[in-house]
Amino acid sequence: MPGLGGRGLWLGLAVAAAAAAMAARLMGWWSPRADFRLFIPEELARYRGRPGDPGLYLALLGRVYDVSSGRRHYEPGAHYSGFAGRDASRAFVTGDYSEAGLVDDVSDLSFSEMLTLQNWLSFYEKNYKFMGRVIGRFYGEDGLPTPELTHAEVMMTKGLEANRQELIEKQRFPPCNAEWSFIRGSRFWCSQQSGGVSRDWIGVPRKLFKPGVKPHCVCVRTTGPPSDQLPENPMHRNRGDLDHPNLGEYPGCPPLAITCSVPL
Repeated sequence: MPGLGGRGLWLGLAVAAAAAAMAARLMGWWSPRADFRLFIPEELARYRGRPGDPGLYLALLGRVYDVSSGRRHYEPGAHYSGFAGRDASRAFVTGDYSEAGLVDDVSDLSFSEMLTLQNWLSFYEKNYKFMGRVIGRFYGEDGLPTPELTHAEVMMTKGLEANRQELIEKQRFPPCNAEWSFIRGSRFWCSQQSGGVSRDWIGVPRKLFKPGVKPHCVCVRTTGPPSDQLPENPMHRNRGDLDHPNLGEYPGCPPLAITCSVPL
C-alpha cells in the first residue's frame, strides 16, 4: 500500500483505538457514582499510615486510593511517604518531593506530562482500591468534576492525539541510523529497520525541518505517490515523499544515496 504502508496504517488505527479507549475510561472515571466517599483535604491528611491513623490513602487528580497493600512504599519514612494523605498529582510528573512540590496543581503541565499522569492514574486504578474523591481542585462539594479536571482530561486527550501524529510521522519519516567520528564527522544511512521502523522500503537521508525543533535526519521514501496524496488525485511524479516542503538535502551527498557523510 502506498503512503504509510499497511503496517503504518494499522499502527495509526491501533493508536487511534487506544485514544478512544482512554477517552472512554476517563469518562467512566469522572462520571457520578453512588458508591464513593467524599473527603475534605483535612480528613484525607489523617490517612498517612501512622500509628493510630485510620488507613493509608493517597489521591491523584482528586481520586482517592487505598494504598495499604503497598505500605512499604508509602508509610512514614518510605520513599513515597510524601504522597500519603494528600493529592500530590504534580509530583508524580516532576519528581519534586518537597512540600512545595507535593501539590495538586497540574494546570501548567505539558501534553506529554499529562499523559505520564494518565499512566499513573491507570496504574492506581488497576492496582489499588478506589475509595472516593477529594473536595477541592478537581471535585466540587457535590462530587462532580470541576473545570480544572475537565481541562486535565482535555490535555490528556490532546497528548494522545499528539502521540498518534508523532507515530504517523515516524512511520512516514523514520529516523536515520547515525554515527559520529571526531576524525570523519557524521555519517547517516537508511535501512529497512532504521529508526526502529520496519518497512518494505529503505529510503534516503534528508534533513527534516520542524518549527521549534532542531533539524534531524530522517529516511525518505523515493518512489510511489506522496504519503499525503488524496485518493481522488492519482497523478504523481513517482518520487515518494522527496518533494515534501520540510525536507532538505545534505550538501555534497548524492540525492538518491542511502548513505550520507557530513565531514567536520
